[in-house]
Amino acid sequence: MFKNHPKGLIVAFFANMGERFGFYTMMAILVLFLQAKFGLAADDAGIIYSVFYTLIYALALLGGFLADRTQNYKGIILIGIVIMFLGYALMATPGTGLVVTLIGLFTISLGNGLFKGNLQALVGQMYDAPQYAHLRDSAFSIFYMGINIGAFFAPTAANGIRNWFLSSQGYSYDADLPALCHKVINGQPVDMVQFQELATNSTTLQVTDLAVFAQNYIDIFAVGYNYAFGVAAVAMVISLVVYIFFKNKLPDRKKQVEKGEATIQMAPAEERQRLIALGLVFLVVIFFWMSFHQNGLTLTYFARDYTAKTADAFTYLFFDLRGFLPIIAAIFGMVFLVKKSSETKHRLLGAALLVGGIALAYYFYGTYSDANVIEPELFQQFNPIFIVFLTPVVVWLFGWLKKRNIEPSTPRKIGIGMILAAFAFMLLLVGSFGLVSPADLGGEATPGRVSPYWLINTYLILTIAELFLSPMGISFVSKVSPPRFQGLMQGGWLGATAVGNQLLFVGSFMWIRIEVWQVWAIFVVCCLISAVFVFSIMKKLEKATGK
Repeated sequence: MFKNHPKGLIVAFFANMGERFGFYTMMAILVLFLQAKFGLAADDAGIIYSVFYTLIYALALLGGFLADRTQNYKGIILIGIVIMFLGYALMATPGTGLVVTLIGLFTISLGNGLFKGNLQALVGQMYDAPQYAHLRDSAFSIFYMGINIGAFFAPTAANGIRNWFLSSQGYSYDADLPALCHKVINGQPVDMVQFQELATNSTTLQVTDLAVFAQNYIDIFAVGYNYAFGVAAVAMVISLVVYIFFKNKLPDRKKQVEKGEATIQMAPAEERQRLIALGLVFLVVIFFWMSFHQNGLTLTYFARDYTAKTADAFTYLFFDLRGFLPIIAAIFGMVFLVKKSSETKHRLLGAALLVGGIALAYYFYGTYSDANVIEPELFQQFNPIFIVFLTPVVVWLFGWLKKRNIEPSTPRKIGIGMILAAFAFMLLLVGSFGLVSPADLGGEATPGRVSPYWLINTYLILTIAELFLSPMGISFVSKVSPPRFQGLMQGGWLGATAVGNQLLFVGSFMWIRIEVWQVWAIFVVCCLISAVFVFSIMKKLEKATGK
């Protein structure tokens, strides 16, 4: 995978993977934590979530500005990792109030702003060299895969830590309980017969006072999430160690400029043309990220409130990491077997992976019951694992098209990604017809739930869309950015993502006011309008990339 690429890509890959593992461990549970711990309404939790997500990317403009001004990209990245660790440590502290939680979130977003865009800029600088320039798109696809390997394991880690702590205190997880507990604590009307049944089924302790149970369950539940945030803090330490020991493999732009090996000047007319093209792309991706990052918000609400709470043994294979990994191994084994260029040793490895993967998956399948509990956080593992699995496929597809001189330009790939995203939300729209609206639920348990495959397939199509848009967008920015603005323009890409994230509240705001299918219709329209806009300015964008 890293063949013919500079060694610095491996360092960036693993440093980013550790940071993203921590980040997505937190994002898998953040909105659920805010509601469970503080009893926030869906739209209020959505505002905090969207503001935090906005700052995560908006502060990349600050990080890019500082790196461009000092040309000390590697030093700014190091400071960012340390600051992020401090933020996660705050989030991991049990018993803190909402104010401390918000300070922790801001600290994480500041550190991320110094880290993320500048690491992307360093990756781009490696491919400014003529011998590597033709590998730029594939490099960012590989780099992006590192992000998602970390993200794949994150929901399971967060879920596992929370459930472990609940179990250690004599409780078990039930997605319906936190909201009902807050209603009991606040003296709001609740179906007490239903609440008594849920309470009894979720603890090995004797429930004699439902009000006491409600408070205890909320407290234990929240501390479980605090410990999950602690996993994110540990991940940052790992990322820090990798970066410190191997950062010498990354380019040092400051030294290159001082030695005259790199220039940061460009003709004003060309610089202006490139900045205009970048600005147009930034405008488009706002609406993609507004839609895509609903995965931690309205898509999580949908998983919690409208998706089946249990799965049969076969379906549960895809939710249980122990069962899912052997399936992935078997698929990769099959690829090694059928690939014409595979050597004998690779075919033997493929056969071992295929047989071993199938056998192990079948073993775990036999350990499951007919109805296995699935938690809403686990749905967020599908996007990253699809990224990891599909990245080699998409890279191969682009390479196959390139050999035949029919590979779409980078801007055209971005437009195709927008169309695919619209199709993904259209699928979920169809699956949501006939569901009771969140406003009518009023916090009570949903009477009817849909198959988890509606969400799984939505994530699959959104992932393909993401592979066409996100790594290609980062590659586009690294190629088109004027040399003296490389950090700032990567920050601009993330800043556009920030604006899209600030608009995330549109989903949570509409969630409690309109029908579920109508929420998805909003995102279908946004993605289609963005796609039309991209193709309307295609010639200008392709001119900026030299095509």
